[in-house]
Amino acid sequence: MDLMSLHPSNSPEWATRVDLAACYRLCALNRWDDLIYTHISAMVPGEPDQYLINPFGIGFEEITASNLLKVNLHGELLPNQSGIVNPTGFAIHGAIHQARPDAFCVMHLHNTAGIAVSAQRDGLLPLSQHAMRFMGHLSYHDYEGVALTEAEGMRLTNNLGNHPAMLLRNHGTLTVGRTIGEAYVVMATLIKACEVQISALSSAQLITPNPAIIKKAAAELDDAGAQEGILEWPALLRQLDRIDPSYKN
Repeated sequence: MDLMSLHPSNSPEWATRVDLAACYRLCALNRWDDLIYTHISAMVPGEPDQYLINPFGIGFEEITASNLLKVNLHGELLPNQSGIVNPTGFAIHGAIHQARPDAFCVMHLHNTAGIAVSAQRDGLLPLSQHAMRFMGHLSYHDYEGVALTEAEGMRLTNNLGNHPAMLLRNHGTLTVGRTIGEAYVVMATLIKACEVQISALSSAQLITPNPAIIKKAAAELDDAGAQEGILEWPALLRQLDRIDPSYKN
């Protein structure tokens, strides 16, 4: 694959590579990474059976537009590339991309607060406005061990349904987006909701809004499915450019 043919023209694939590399770098800045594990993927524009994902063994802070790998939905590395992909990336990301045409980007992380809330019997509680965004819009997948099989990938996508976010019990968080920016912003909101819950549960005297208010807030925050990240993503890219623009390489 000749990456130079994609850069620096207006190639949709190169633009996607740059955004996806930025997503990895932003996760690293927020300390959402887990050594070399977890993954974020994005479909290749115009190629519905191919997606981009990180090379296994490369830290999130090392990801650039050019070192992302292109694979097909069966997890097979396309020709003229070097590197390997974490097998769980195939089981989770390939399955979701195939089942959800709207899932242009899939993020799966092992952030501490998300794992902690996923391990709580009642899951995410409506204790904050961030959490209320997910009331009625969050699914769960029970832990089955390391996600490596096609069969679990199918069960996971069935549990995800049409929701934008999922808590993988005892494992981590997952979000999907129609853009990379949307998947990132939904993930940031979910992680914030989990962090607030962990802090709030240190008190025995919690205030929870009444169910009617929770339902109203959830509908307002979902905004009839309006796309998220439209304003936030450019601001995040500007922040990253001030810190380290090498993700574009």
